[in-house]
Amino acid sequence: MEYGSIEREIHIEASPEVVFEVISRPEHIREWWSDDAEFDSAVGGNGELVFGDRATAEANVVPLTVVNAEPHRLFSFRWAYGSGEVAAPSNSLLVTFELVPAGAGTVVRLTETGFREQGWEAAVLEAQYNDHIAGWDFFLPRLGEYVAKLVSSR
Repeated sequence: MEYGSIEREIHIEASPEVVFEVISRPEHIREWWSDDAEFDSAVGGNGELVFGDRATAEANVVPLTVVNAEPHRLFSFRWAYGSGEVAAPSNSLLVTFELVPAGAGTVVRLTETGFREQGWEAAVLEAQYNDHIAGWDFFLPRLGEYVAKLVSSR
């Protein structure tokens, strides 16, 4: 296996405007993905995602930097780099959400790249790649479920 990129696609019954808001704003990300999120959504904005309870040693606090934010079309960020480091291709993974209008809904194309560029030994590369596959397979459907609840309550 090449471990080069993860690609997923989901159709969501909501406009690209709504979906963009949900994938690019911390208050929404907390509802379908991480346990906590704090970041500036503008290009170059920094922040973090928190998986688990921030008050415990088991919490996984992951820095991120927004790379692209084209409203209603594209949102991408680099994440999973060392605390205090500047995100770069050699030390982080790139997540891209591409939004494509489809009838009354939106096709979300998720791509995560950069695994091979990390310089991990083969076993670590395979484990990280598989962990991220499992993560997206779990969280991407939650994105659709959250948007459906959000749209029905508006």
